[in-house]
Amino acid sequence: MAHLELYELEGCPYCAKVKNKLADLNLEYESHMVPRSHSERTEVEQVSGQTGVPVLVDEEHGVEGMPESDDIIEYLEETYGSGAN
Repeated sequence: MAHLELYELEGCPYCAKVKNKLADLNLEYESHMVPRSHSERTEVEQVSGQTGVPVLVDEEHGVEGMPESDDIIEYLEETYGSGAN
Protein backbone atom coordinates (compact mmCIF):
# COMPACT_ATOMS: atom_id res chain seq x y z
CA MET A 1 0.00 0.00 0.00
CA ALA A 2 1.28 3.43 -0.94
CA HIS A 3 2.15 5.88 1.78
CA LEU A 4 0.61 9.14 0.63
CA GLU A 5 0.52 12.43 2.52
CA LEU A 6 -1.82 15.31 1.75
CA TYR A 7 -1.34 18.85 3.01
CA GLU A 8 -4.76 20.44 3.09
CA LEU A 9 -6.93 23.19 4.54
CA GLU A 10 -10.40 22.56 5.94
CA GLY A 11 -13.06 23.91 3.61
CA CYS A 12 -10.70 24.16 0.63
CA PRO A 13 -12.58 23.10 -2.54
CA TYR A 14 -9.35 22.14 -4.34
CA CYS A 15 -8.38 19.90 -1.42
CA ALA A 16 -11.86 18.34 -1.53
CA LYS A 17 -11.36 17.45 -5.22
CA VAL A 18 -8.14 15.62 -4.36
CA LYS A 19 -9.71 13.89 -1.35
CA ASN A 20 -12.58 12.71 -3.57
CA LYS A 21 -10.11 11.21 -6.05
CA LEU A 22 -8.22 9.49 -3.23
CA ALA A 23 -11.54 8.03 -2.02
CA ASP A 24 -12.53 6.99 -5.57
CA LEU A 25 -9.24 5.09 -5.88
CA ASN A 26 -9.62 3.67 -2.38
CA LEU A 27 -6.24 5.09 -1.34
CA GLU A 28 -5.27 5.69 2.26
CA TYR A 29 -3.33 8.82 3.09
CA GLU A 30 -2.03 10.83 6.00
CA SER A 31 -3.65 14.24 6.30
CA HIS A 32 -1.72 17.32 7.40
CA MET A 33 -4.00 20.27 8.11
CA VAL A 34 -2.27 23.59 7.50
CA PRO A 35 -3.01 26.93 9.17
CA ARG A 36 -5.36 29.33 7.39
CA SER A 37 -2.67 32.03 7.26
CA HIS A 38 -0.16 31.54 4.44
CA SER A 39 2.58 33.08 6.61
CA GLU A 40 2.16 30.24 9.13
CA ARG A 41 2.37 27.40 6.58
CA THR A 42 6.05 26.70 7.09
CA GLU A 43 5.62 22.90 6.99
CA VAL A 44 4.00 22.83 3.55
CA GLU A 45 6.47 25.45 2.29
CA GLN A 46 9.40 23.23 3.31
CA VAL A 47 7.84 20.31 1.44
CA SER A 48 6.75 22.07 -1.76
CA GLY A 49 8.50 25.44 -1.90
CA GLN A 50 5.16 27.29 -1.77
CA THR A 51 2.31 27.85 0.68
CA GLY A 52 -0.72 26.86 -1.38
CA VAL A 53 -2.69 23.67 -0.82
CA PRO A 54 -3.35 20.93 -1.65
CA VAL A 55 0.11 19.39 -1.80
CA LEU A 56 0.71 15.67 -2.26
CA VAL A 57 3.73 13.68 -1.10
CA ASP A 58 4.29 10.16 -2.45
CA GLU A 59 7.81 9.18 -1.41
CA GLU A 60 7.43 5.70 -2.90
CA HIS A 61 7.27 7.30 -6.36
CA GLY A 62 9.66 10.21 -5.69
CA VAL A 63 6.96 12.88 -5.36
CA GLU A 64 8.22 15.21 -2.66
CA GLY A 65 5.63 17.98 -2.84
CA MET A 66 3.26 18.18 -5.82
CA PRO A 67 0.99 21.26 -5.79
CA GLU A 68 -2.13 22.00 -7.90
CA SER A 69 -5.23 19.87 -7.50
CA ASP A 70 -5.63 19.05 -11.22
CA ASP A 71 -2.01 17.89 -11.45
CA ILE A 72 -2.43 15.77 -8.32
CA ILE A 73 -5.64 14.18 -9.63
CA GLU A 74 -4.00 13.39 -12.97
CA TYR A 75 -0.98 11.90 -11.18
CA LEU A 76 -3.16 9.75 -8.92
CA GLU A 77 -5.18 8.45 -11.86
CA GLU A 78 -2.04 7.65 -13.88
CA THR A 79 -0.22 6.07 -10.93
CA TYR A 80 -2.98 4.28 -9.03
CA GLY A 81 -6.07 4.38 -11.26
CA SER A 82 -6.97 3.21 -14.74
CA GLY A 83 -3.77 4.70 -16.18
CA ALA A 84 -1.57 2.43 -14.01
CA ASN A 85 0.15 -0.51 -15.67
